[in-house]
Amino acid sequence: MGGGSLISFDTYHFKYNSSREGDIFVMGLSPRKAKLVIYINPEFQPYQSLMDKPGEHKSSVSCLYINNLEDIDLAVLETLISPAYKDMKVKYQDQ
Repeated sequence: MGGGSLISFDTYHFKYNSSREGDIFVMGLSPRKAKLVIYINPEFQPYQSLMDKPGEHKSSVSCLYINNLEDIDLAVLETLISPAYKDMKVKYQDQ
């Protein structure tokens, strides 16, 4: 768990040029009252072409906001999440 209402999956260690560093989850899910929030990857811009395909949702820098899972194409969601997860693991494997 990544907090009271956050389910987190795996972790990675980050280091900024400012010397700040820490550990954070790779992916997360928060079943909020208004929407289901999926925390994907703060750098998932390469997957932007897929962002229009999952179905009815809103997005921000690293989150998908979903009203109902029934509104989402789960196969497209998996196609979006799986490579984003793998990219984060590769990018931060040595930190």
